[in-house]
Amino acid sequence: MVGESTAAGRSTRIRRAEGVLRAIASGPDTGDRLRRVLEQALVFAGASFAGVYAPGGETGLLCLVESAGVPGSLYGLREGYPVAGHSPVADAHRDGRPVRLGPGDVAGRAESRRAPCGEFSLEALPVRRDGGGCLLAVTEDPGGFGPDARACLERIAEAVTCPVPAAAAEGGELAPHAFRLAVDTGRVEAGHAVLDLFGLDAERFDGRVETLLGQTVPEDLPSLMSVVEADHMSIGDRELEFRVLRPAGPPRWVRLSGRLLPAGQGLPARFAGTVADATSLRSDVTDVARVQRLAAALATAGTVRDVGRAVVAALRGPLRADRIALAELENDRLVVTVLDPPEPEAWPEVWRSQWRTEWPDAPVRAMPALAAALRAGRPRIWPAGAALEPALADVGPGGLAAVPLPAGGRVAGVCLIGWDTPHDVGPDERALLTASAGLAGQALTRAHAFDAEHELVGMLQRQLLPRRLPDLPGALAVARYLPSTAGLELGGDWYDVIPLPDQRVALVIGDVQGHSAAAATLMGQMRTALRAYAVEGHPPDVVVSHANRLLADMGTDLFATCAYVDLGLEEGAAWCVRAGHLPPVLRHPDGTTEIAEVPGGPPLGVVARADFPMSPLRLRPGTVLALTTDGLVETPGGDIDDGIDRFARALAACDPAHLGPAADSLLGSARRSDDVALLLLRYDGMAVRPLRETWTVWRVPEAVRHARRFTRRTLRSWGVGRGDADAVLLAVSELVTNALVHTDGQVRLDLTLVGARLRVTVTDASPRTPVKPTGIGWEATGGRGVLLVEAVSAAWGTLPAGGGKQVWCEIPLAR
Repeated sequence: MVGESTAAGRSTRIRRAEGVLRAIASGPDTGDRLRRVLEQALVFAGASFAGVYAPGGETGLLCLVESAGVPGSLYGLREGYPVAGHSPVADAHRDGRPVRLGPGDVAGRAESRRAPCGEFSLEALPVRRDGGGCLLAVTEDPGGFGPDARACLERIAEAVTCPVPAAAAEGGELAPHAFRLAVDTGRVEAGHAVLDLFGLDAERFDGRVETLLGQTVPEDLPSLMSVVEADHMSIGDRELEFRVLRPAGPPRWVRLSGRLLPAGQGLPARFAGTVADATSLRSDVTDVARVQRLAAALATAGTVRDVGRAVVAALRGPLRADRIALAELENDRLVVTVLDPPEPEAWPEVWRSQWRTEWPDAPVRAMPALAAALRAGRPRIWPAGAALEPALADVGPGGLAAVPLPAGGRVAGVCLIGWDTPHDVGPDERALLTASAGLAGQALTRAHAFDAEHELVGMLQRQLLPRRLPDLPGALAVARYLPSTAGLELGGDWYDVIPLPDQRVALVIGDVQGHSAAAATLMGQMRTALRAYAVEGHPPDVVVSHANRLLADMGTDLFATCAYVDLGLEEGAAWCVRAGHLPPVLRHPDGTTEIAEVPGGPPLGVVARADFPMSPLRLRPGTVLALTTDGLVETPGGDIDDGIDRFARALAACDPAHLGPAADSLLGSARRSDDVALLLLRYDGMAVRPLRETWTVWRVPEAVRHARRFTRRTLRSWGVGRGDADAVLLAVSELVTNALVHTDGQVRLDLTLVGARLRVTVTDASPRTPVKPTGIGWEATGGRGVLLVEAVSAAWGTLPAGGGKQVWCEIPLAR
């Protein structure tokens, strides 16, 4: 199984790499396509450096034309290698095959002697397009590049389009956004798109770099001169943003990306690269109005979740982030309040399995890197390929920012921002993060105080609700409860899932009139009463009728609505009873929804002797049954029927395979002026159908022997081995004997086999529960039956049944 999972994960990585490379190839080329292709080696192959070497024509060199990651000088890499020499770059280019060097192979080479860093591995792959060349990748992983990483590097090498080095391209045609600068003369060649950005006419351009510099904002000239002046230039990448003057309007931001390329003997070096428009990005990030809009949104944010939504809306677009998570810090735990995007597939497995629950939280100590950032209280940014714990690394494989949210001398929470492709967080983006962090921290503190008051109310209400829903054979149930955010009064919405004998389950949802402590108290009483009546074995209409009479006899002025569904998990047959409540909504396997036509009775507590008719429902495997309260569908001044229709359409759009996220999405449109309870059950059908047999035990002298013979015959037909059969026969003898000796009336024996677990049930007419003796002396003649049953079974107990009881035990079988 582990091998299969690993294989699946590897193929997924390769498919993702292929998809990204196809998107880059089909997108517009703004001059940085090659760099973006190389960046995928950092993301999918785990490389720390990736570069492309291309032939330099008459120079006889393979020149580095583009790179991504850390500087190649850290590994002793050169800007050019002789084509006829002996190097991984030249060997891969000449022979047309990959060259791999591990730490031991590299140790004796010049690269290792010049490298200031520790051990590393090299991988050189030939590039077969545009005159050839070589893709060189470096990793500091002790194991080098694994099979998946090598497969990704092969895809990247196939996608590489080698540009002609500047030293060899004198007089060649330039791409629209490209330029070439001769270091010794200052002569520059520029594509028409570059000249358009500088506001120059291509026919009138004199080819002097001073002409281009004259179009820039004077304040930006010093930093620009440090890039283009020969005295300041050194081997390596250069990237700079500066402003260009325009005849009308504000200056335009442009981004220059270039590299000083070595030349052959007797030829001058060239500075080559691209210039692209950066105005749109700069305006989004540095717009003061954006920060002002965030402040206005946070001023009206009432809850922690509202704060999270405002922060996501302010940051995700301008930062071009792929995912954002906002978490509140409570002691040593992170309580996640907003995940954007909300789809579970967008987040790491640990987030889907542990944090996508009703109250998602995780200890900070589980993420040491994040804990260190929170202790420092300053934003922390990790580049692509950084060594992080899995819970963080997969949030931002192309880069991750952790922004603590300060408030009143402490850290109130943290905002995690992740990118899928390598992303460099510039100074303007850092400034936006810092300003937003301060605003969000203060708003988070205010919202937390508001939420704390409501949490007290919600905690009192949740104590009256099930803490966990039971595991059901052939079905999955999830529930959500949202207290009202209007005022601090307790509400009366409730839900319950009640396991019943014979593979049945009861689903209950209800709403007590009003918002007060009395309503919450009555809610707890009604939930307890309905559960008690259901466990006694009454049919659904009797359960609701008993609850109605109980509420009417309490003498309270309050009433309650209720919907009760009794579902048989073997066949999917159900009976529904309504007492003034909303009808169930069914989502069928084909995606269509149906509002069940279920006639109902009056609310509980209004008419003491009311009738509550039962209506049949049929659930096919894959059907989702939804029960909710009016707080989710009712709007002020709106028709509740329209609200139910909207709820049915929203249910149709949900993914039934992920029932928890489906419940979360359904609650997204809930108005918080009223309580909301939601109960969803997906019926999958039982994989293993129970086998059942029943025997009526007559009160005759040989009744126990007849019961044992019936049991032996049944077990033989079910294929139960003799060793297991002996334990079952002993339990049957003791339970039937106790029923015959200590009770009057009819006795019934039921045998049920589900998988490898056999249930023995003996039903009699006495409500008295058998008591396990605390001790038995040598002279005692009875009292050992319950002890024997307990010894041979995994569990045993009693249930009320129509004025009598059922004594049952479950025995695991070896088969």
